[in-house]
Amino acid sequence: MNKKPADLMNADWDSLSYEEKNRALFLRQKRTLDLFLEKGAISKAQHDKSLRDLIRKMGIGEKDREG
Repeated sequence: MNKKPADLMNADWDSLSYEEKNRALFLRQKRTLDLFLEKGAISKAQHDKSLRDLIRKMGIGEKDREG
């Protein structure tokens, strides 16, 4: 099952697969990092490093990075 990002945010958590939950968590974390950057709370370098670390630690593939 490969749901769109908006579907993942609105879905019943229990109905999601492990991969869908992982992707939803990644998208939430990425959105938070993007917001911190937008508001000036972190630098671009901090944002990029944190995003790379998040991708590596969560094992997110190229196709799952957009949301």
